[in-house]
Amino acid sequence: MTDRDGNSKTQGTGETGSAGAAGWHVFLILYTCLILFPIAFAVSNSFKTSSDAYNTILELIPRRPTLDGYRQVFAKLPFVRIALNTFLIAASVTACKTLTSLLAAYSFVFFQYRGKKVLYFLMLITMFVPFTVTMIPNYLLITQMGLRDNIWGVALPQMADVLGIFLLRQAMRGIPKSLIEAAKLDNIPDLKIMKDIIMPLVRPAVISTGIIFFINSWNEYVWPVLILKSVEHYTLPLALQMYISAEGGTDFPLAMAVSVLTMLIPLVLYLIFQKYIISIFAMTGVKG
Repeated sequence: MTDRDGNSKTQGTGETGSAGAAGWHVFLILYTCLILFPIAFAVSNSFKTSSDAYNTILELIPRRPTLDGYRQVFAKLPFVRIALNTFLIAASVTACKTLTSLLAAYSFVFFQYRGKKVLYFLMLITMFVPFTVTMIPNYLLITQMGLRDNIWGVALPQMADVLGIFLLRQAMRGIPKSLIEAAKLDNIPDLKIMKDIIMPLVRPAVISTGIIFFINSWNEYVWPVLILKSVEHYTLPLALQMYISAEGGTDFPLAMAVSVLTMLIPLVLYLIFQKYIISIFAMTGVKG
């Protein structure tokens, strides 16, 4: 009797667990579809004619596929110049943020000086300062420097990032300090230690952090719209806004074509380096 009861309870628990797992799978599938729908929506409507886009806006399979939306993008916009502006801003911001984050993280982990922890936590606090607080001072500073309506005026205030310092510091904390101390006993300079010892060990974290910086900079809208006024200096998110009207005058196929071209490079980068991006966030959760 006892064995039968026990078996029955085990079977009931297994059935409950299977039902719960199935429920979670259904929920995750629905959630994934919800997340992917805007991407599918943009791709679908970018291949529609204007009349089809308005009449069959929610149909994901175009009835009469056409490339007119993409042709208009290159005909109406200096698209290559705009894409190059976006890439230059994103690449320069990514390079500077990654370098400054790497150097700062190395200092916080392997240097010993008074007030290090206080300085680190003061820097972390700046992560919670809203952008609207620093927006006006940065705008006035960029204007005084004569960089308004210049792509470098967009890039300059973004050359350092506390998030990068935090992520790379977490990655470096896993490196044995005895390894660095042994290198310093051999009078190896810190820059050489960074290049030959630290970089090979934290390369996945550096790559993932750089990809995050690049995607965030590529998609930036608020700060560029304040600084850039000429179309030839626009970035891709600003070019997209040109064809979206609150009064209902949106050219849907053209706007969706710009959307697809805008998200293409960040999406490809994420798909290529997703394992590194996931690993760096998993790492920050493990080490306090």
